[in-house]
Amino acid sequence: MTPHDPHPTLEQRIQEAGGPVSLLRGPGQFGPYVFPGIPPEFTNWRDEVRAWKNGVALLEQSYHMSELHLRGDEIIPFLAGIAINKFDPFPVRRAKQLVVASPDGYLIGDAILFHEEADFLRLVGAPFALDWVQFQAELSDRDVTAELHHNWSVVEAPRDVFRFQIQGPKALELVTEVIDGDLPTVGFFGIAEVSVAGKQIRVLRHGMAGEPGFEFYGPWADQDAVRDAFAVGGEKFGLRKVGALAYSTTAQESGWLPLPLPAIYHSDELRPYREWTSAFSLESFGSLGGSLRSDDIEDYYVDPIEAGYQNLIDWDREFIGRDALAARAADRRRTKVTLVWNDEDVEAVNDSALFGEGDRAQFLALPSPMYATWAADAVQHNGTTVGFSQYMSYSANARHVLSHGIIDISLAEPGTELTLLWGEPDSARDNVGRNSLREIRVTVAPSPYFQKVIKGR
Repeated sequence: MTPHDPHPTLEQRIQEAGGPVSLLRGPGQFGPYVFPGIPPEFTNWRDEVRAWKNGVALLEQSYHMSELHLRGDEIIPFLAGIAINKFDPFPVRRAKQLVVASPDGYLIGDAILFHEEADFLRLVGAPFALDWVQFQAELSDRDVTAELHHNWSVVEAPRDVFRFQIQGPKALELVTEVIDGDLPTVGFFGIAEVSVAGKQIRVLRHGMAGEPGFEFYGPWADQDAVRDAFAVGGEKFGLRKVGALAYSTTAQESGWLPLPLPAIYHSDELRPYREWTSAFSLESFGSLGGSLRSDDIEDYYVDPIEAGYQNLIDWDREFIGRDALAARAADRRRTKVTLVWNDEDVEAVNDSALFGEGDRAQFLALPSPMYATWAADAVQHNGTTVGFSQYMSYSANARHVLSHGIIDISLAEPGTELTLLWGEPDSARDNVGRNSLREIRVTVAPSPYFQKVIKGR
């Protein structure tokens, strides 16, 4: 980038850094993602985590997720050409998890797609899938337009809608009491119109971490009245608001990969996208951390099947990455599991980090030990690397540190013992600090960790 370049791009930053790994592991990159708009804790993060498993919790989503608004008469045909999903049928007032892949079958990202009206769909989530869809919309000759609404990490300003979830075993009782009138009958990922405190809003039948739940959203100006109604109604149910610390642990129990490295950094075919992507995006300034060391950026990617999205794929039509993904499906080598970290080894790491002498371990923060935007810690079996560990956190419900493992299928049986290498010696980023590698014993468990029951309630 030059001082006179009015539109610096991701591709320019990669070239100046000498490659994508050098860029993402280099100085000046962001650290772990910080949830904007809400405090770290409303009460204490342990009880806030337990609330969605044992009681009822309110999880704020108004601030940290971006939205892409898609309008036009050909949105579904457009999406069918770029996403792996099944779209027949996909009626109005339904939602689905949209997943997009690179031309060579790696995962770029996922987000939740809300079919609001015949000619209006809203895509909600992290920026990676949204940016890819917006890029494709600008290239498309179909009747579709895309408008990005940034989250509060970029712009702290009123948004189109507020959004929060009510989750937990007592969620249905609370929601039934708070809404005006009867709760409409709606299936999983169905959307209904409801009234709360006299405000007309919408609710998505949802759930996470194995528990039933609802996602409410409506006009930004109505949020205080709606939240207040839930706060008052939730008193007898022990409703807890979930702060940023507790929120950062939700993905571990649900089995969802919240921040896989988007597969956009590696090929000439994707160069136009990197030249379109701003140098000031999360894709450009995010950091790659962990003990897995490779100069090949593809070694840090996952594909949609490894991420657990195989049941979403529509093999009966063409979409970006279909043929490459089909080849991966025929030659599966890795799969997603939960890795349960050994408690004694976790304690030994922090004993070294906080009180040790000499070469100390990398500090393992609780509840979220993430110290980079994208984590990649080597997982080994008998000294041989067999995969890597991604997003990790301490679960107050499981009472262990858990992480998502992408590992060799032959070692994916629950109960298998493996070794995780923790740390990032000689890191170029100041927030990491001096450290030496430590071995942490990990045990393979199912993903999701807790059995899902949300569709049956």
